[in-house]
Amino acid sequence: MHNVILFGPPGSGKGTQSEKLIEKFGWVHLSTGDLLRKEMKAETKLGLEAKSLIEAGKLVPDEVVIGIIRSCIEQNPDAKGFLFDGFPRTVAQAEALDALLEEKQTKISEVLFLTVNDDELINRLIGRAKTSGRLDDADPAIQKNRQDVYKNETLPVAEYYSQFEKVKKVDGEGSIDEIFNRLVSEINLN
Repeated sequence: MHNVILFGPPGSGKGTQSEKLIEKFGWVHLSTGDLLRKEMKAETKLGLEAKSLIEAGKLVPDEVVIGIIRSCIEQNPDAKGFLFDGFPRTVAQAEALDALLEEKQTKISEVLFLTVNDDELINRLIGRAKTSGRLDDADPAIQKNRQDVYKNETLPVAEYYSQFEKVKKVDGEGSIDEIFNRLVSEINLN
């Protein structure tokens, strides 16, 4: 089983590239953001709680997210692998994910780290707000808070996986296809 974390700041293109990677490799796409948005749209208890946290630029509690991931893994026992998009967001989540995968007799193969400069990120998020209906992307205060949370809580995840020599930095600027080709060249299926 080949498990990949697609990593990078909000607006780095994880969602766009995830779609292309799962199509090419046949992995199960595990996007905690998509799963949470589905819950929010359905206005479940979890969805309403998540909505208030996300709109304030905060993270959803680890135990909730790990539970969603465990369920997804267990529902896909014959998967070729999983592509984690937007998770883990903290070192504690990375450690919990590693423990869960070890329990399932697998592990993270690579962390593909999309690097994008700050100005490009802001432009992408403003553009996404106009086309996706994600109004939270249009609010500069929420964006600043998200970037701060990313730098303080999420960026250390790359440092965590670096100790296992799993992080591969990939230039996340250019055309969608250029970025995709760079990502594919970093994936080692052996």
